[in-house]
Amino acid sequence: MTKNVISFQGEPGAYSHQACRFYRPQMEALPCRTFEDTIEAVRQGRAELAMLPVENSTYGRVADIHHLLPESGLHIIDEGFVRVRIALLGVPGTRIEDVTDAMSHPVLLGQCRNFMREHGIKGIVGADTAGSALEVAGRGEKSLAALAAPLAGEIYGLDVLASGIEDRQNNTTRFLIMAREPDFRRRANAQGGETMMTSFVFRVRNIPAALYKALGGFATNSVNMTKLESYMVDGIFTATQFYADIEGHPEDPAVKRALEELGYFTESLSLLGVYPADPLRAEQREALSA
Repeated sequence: MTKNVISFQGEPGAYSHQACRFYRPQMEALPCRTFEDTIEAVRQGRAELAMLPVENSTYGRVADIHHLLPESGLHIIDEGFVRVRIALLGVPGTRIEDVTDAMSHPVLLGQCRNFMREHGIKGIVGADTAGSALEVAGRGEKSLAALAAPLAGEIYGLDVLASGIEDRQNNTTRFLIMAREPDFRRRANAQGGETMMTSFVFRVRNIPAALYKALGGFATNSVNMTKLESYMVDGIFTATQFYADIEGHPEDPAVKRALEELGYFTESLSLLGVYPADPLRAEQREALSA
């Protein structure tokens, strides 16, 4: 296996690349065309870890990721939250008044509507954020800018014409760091927090109130479930799989009891990973309770 390499989806300068720099600064970042390629790089040994976005605070879960995780053969070993700061990037010498069009991924275009409307800029759909910055740099037109991370401007030699232009200032993307081998050790996060997270997928048995009964063990054992999402399997309406995140380690007595009860009402249960909770979780909880 290639050591000290972490794969990500997108061109250099993408937000996934930014996440790699922040959470694994000592590792070489390997850009990949698709999420499947990102996972395959680890499976084939060309990378040691993979950085995958799973959800955004504004737009919800990232399409296809929940389908890929159970089949990937990889394991979650860490999580990270990246603040999405959007910059308007132009070729050197460009002023905001020169820009008539801005290119980016559709998700990012939708996050800057107020800024675009205020400055009379038309959005153009690009393949991805960093790829749009690369195209703007190649075309060299002052009328065309890109919406991307400031890192993309740094890489492709573009000027930051405006920064922090997103409509929602708390816009954040959650990433999962995945490896070929699981890590079930109890370990602290970067700030010393000791809360552990456990992620898993399951399918309930075809019996009345199966989901209600399956989840009852988490309530009775006071296990906090921070996420529960459902999605169809193989396009079949009656085949539903659930993805869940809970606080705690599988060896915690309460978590162990809850998982045992879950197993009784499910036809399949697969553990995706055990990892330290990102410090931002505690910060958000404190902010909500303030």
